[in-house]
Amino acid sequence: MSERISRDLSRRAAAVAVRVAELLETLCSEEAGGGSAAFLRDWAESATHRAAAAAAAAAAPGTRPPACTPLDRLVDRFGLGSLETELVLFAGLPEEHEGLARTFRTMNPGGAPHPSVGLAGLLIDCAARTGAEGGVQGHAPDRVALRRLLHEGPAVRAGALALTGDGPFHERSLTLADGLWEALHGYPAWPAALEEADPGPPVAGLDGWLELPESVRAVAALRSREPRILLVGARDETVALSRCAALARAAGLGLLAARTRPEDPGAMGLLGLHAAVRDAVPLLVVPAPAGGAGPVTPAVGRIPGPLLICTAPGAVRPGPQRPVLTVPVGPIGTADRRTAWRAALPEAPEHAPELAARHPLDPALTAQVALDVHGRAGLAPDAEEAGGSPDVSGAIRARAGALLPSGVDLVSPDARWPRLVLGGEADGQLRDAVARLRHQALVLDDWRLREAARAARGVRLLLTGPPGTGKSLAAEVLATEAGRDLLVVDGSELVSKYIGETEKNLAACFEVAERTQAVFLLDEADALFATRTEVAEANDRFANMETAYLLQRLDRFDGLAVLTTNMRQNIDAAFIRRMDFVVEFPLPDEAGRYRMWELHLPRALLHTDVDLAGLAQYYPVPGGWIRNAAIGAAFRAADDGGAVRQGHLVDAMRREYGKAGRPFPGESARPGGAAADRRAARALDSAVGPAFHSAVGSASPSAHLVTDRRTQKESS
Repeated sequence: MSERISRDLSRRAAAVAVRVAELLETLCSEEAGGGSAAFLRDWAESATHRAAAAAAAAAAPGTRPPACTPLDRLVDRFGLGSLETELVLFAGLPEEHEGLARTFRTMNPGGAPHPSVGLAGLLIDCAARTGAEGGVQGHAPDRVALRRLLHEGPAVRAGALALTGDGPFHERSLTLADGLWEALHGYPAWPAALEEADPGPPVAGLDGWLELPESVRAVAALRSREPRILLVGARDETVALSRCAALARAAGLGLLAARTRPEDPGAMGLLGLHAAVRDAVPLLVVPAPAGGAGPVTPAVGRIPGPLLICTAPGAVRPGPQRPVLTVPVGPIGTADRRTAWRAALPEAPEHAPELAARHPLDPALTAQVALDVHGRAGLAPDAEEAGGSPDVSGAIRARAGALLPSGVDLVSPDARWPRLVLGGEADGQLRDAVARLRHQALVLDDWRLREAARAARGVRLLLTGPPGTGKSLAAEVLATEAGRDLLVVDGSELVSKYIGETEKNLAACFEVAERTQAVFLLDEADALFATRTEVAEANDRFANMETAYLLQRLDRFDGLAVLTTNMRQNIDAAFIRRMDFVVEFPLPDEAGRYRMWELHLPRALLHTDVDLAGLAQYYPVPGGWIRNAAIGAAFRAADDGGAVRQGHLVDAMRREYGKAGRPFPGESARPGGAAADRRAARALDSAVGPAFHSAVGSASPSAHLVTDRRTQKESS
């Protein structure tokens, strides 16, 4: 098809070349212009012959000639007359053959390889004298019409035709827009001012979205060809591009996507021009403003018909010249997510419901992940278990690794419920949270509680309690049981003294969490969700703005968010109300401490003199202390060349008390000791426990680490 289109354009240009040859034969002597005229006629005859052969082949049974060529589209979309159409063909002749370029160079007063305005005027004069179509009879009106068209005609206004050079008007050169002649030949030429953007093929799973009223209006706007701006905004450019591709496909149109300077009328004109000759909708891709720059207003005056703009929120401010239609990128229902997974992984359709529930990605991102899954499987086909689920989590994790902001870690935990020593109500709440996440699609979508009860997606937990009581471990267990990765965010590392930077850091973290569908763990949440205060100075106002932003962003997060704090009293009340679960982590009781000693110290490593029950009774400490003491005692035992003894454990516990600035209660009961020691230990537990619970938050090693980190940050 492209060859036939190209031959047809050369045939039309050949007709203009013949007229130039006739002009040279009329005005020039045989010595001066005979060679150029002969070359023009020879080339035109050859081009016409090849075009006729292509047309004959197109007329063969089973073939169809092109219904509309790029030149026809240019004429139709910009309303070019016959004279302007000939000027476009005239200006494109040097692009047809190097001999034609040399010929026009010899005739151009400035030596440029392009036809001059004066030569175009001579052609019009010749046509007028012979009575050919192209102008009014007489000399002056033809030249006046040429001047008008080259100053304010549709081809010049559209940027298709331009005058170059610094000489007098008739000595200036006629040139075409960058890449236009190749585009008129039917080839995908790209001007230097446009950077190609690939929207990718339309993805599956957008049928429900296309039925939304906003999407239906957008498709109708594209079909109408009326000047309009369609704004498709999303934080993820891939998502926005997929929506634009889906809209264009639904409208039965092609798409020409490019990045360029939106405020540059020339570059924007090139986008509209090339889209018109390709019978495509122009799509402008605008990135998020950098360095605090404000939104840009695109120069749309030269673009005929509708313009799609794919942009980050707040990056574009449309002008008043055209109506604007905003197209949201969501929502995407569960049925469409399942469809997307079936289309992306056709070899495992039975896993689509599970993948849609476990990884509720946007259909555009689902296609990307599937591409990675197939690539990984092709490199190591034996690594995949026969009949097993594709390694979707690994593919998501690999793509997200390059997007992690500073101070954020994406890990794959392996802690299970038996590792978490937590009983009663707290354990039940954590298990309910996992169940709520697992059955979210069933309850909210299939049972339609999202509409009936206005239930929100996502699960939000606040874990509160003294340091070392297992809050971070609980987040690992939740992620493992939910079958997801864990995105660990240190709240103190995200806080910035620069206005707006804290919100930007949090937005990047939420974006990664949504893309990977990881469990979002925000440690030290009180650093960000502090209680809002009355505005006494500018800093108070900005701090309140940060808290308000986080509240809104947390509401929109549809995954599992876990936030931890040692100081619940400092958390804003509005934040507490938004939590689905508020789980208290108390100090472990004696049975819990004994279980923790057993978990951290395998029996095979212990000497016969070790009394774990005595340690659990005598030292009412949090689990973090038990872990540190067990590790410290093991290293001491390795250095002594033997098994872990009771003395090693007692010395390690003494150090834990010392780090916390707490008085050491003494050695625990030894094997075979008096029962009075056991009774004293129980009394110490009941007497010290409550006081220890209230004081450990400010005296524990973790608290010292937090204080030191914040002090260093403030000093820097």
